[in-house]
Amino acid sequence: MRFLLLAAIGPGLAACTPADAPAPDLIDALTALCGQSFEGRVTSDDPRDAAFASQRLVMHVRDCGDDVVRVPFHVGEDRSRVWVFTRMEDGGIELKHNHRHEDGEQDALSWYGGRTDGAAAGTALDFPADQFSKELFAREGIPDSMENIWSVSVTETEYVYALNRFNRHFRAVFDLSVRAETPPPAWGDENLSD
Repeated sequence: MRFLLLAAIGPGLAACTPADAPAPDLIDALTALCGQSFEGRVTSDDPRDAAFASQRLVMHVRDCGDDVVRVPFHVGEDRSRVWVFTRMEDGGIELKHNHRHEDGEQDALSWYGGRTDGAAAGTALDFPADQFSKELFAREGIPDSMENIWSVSVTETEYVYALNRFNRHFRAVFDLSVRAETPPPAWGDENLSD
């Protein structure tokens, strides 16, 4: 009888153990870095990225909520870019690119990105261009970008951001083992708390 009782409650107890807790997803990994800044470098060799490669690249995991993390990405003195990661109701994760001008006004080419296909497990994810982005790229006359797939991964030592399509490859790697000086806020983000 004791064996039957233990067998009946055993699976319930096992379900409560930390080993069975959900693995961290990308939002969790970014939230663990909240408030920190890191320098990066371009590791792809596309000649179109020479201007990026010659600049100081800094990412700042600046604003972290339960389901939204905002990461300004500075290229030299250009503070126009923010990566916005959002955990969706179905467990998927969305990546959007918010671009603003120096006066804080929204750029015409902004809020493009994509989302994972369904629930997003792990800390290395791909974000194929969503319908909004495809329509935006078509309207702005850059149809090749309709095939964009952005990739982001976080390990203990690196944050990697990449863009891939049939005729384009961009990759930047940020060293998470060395913190950088906190940069000024992204353009248009001055009203957000540090």
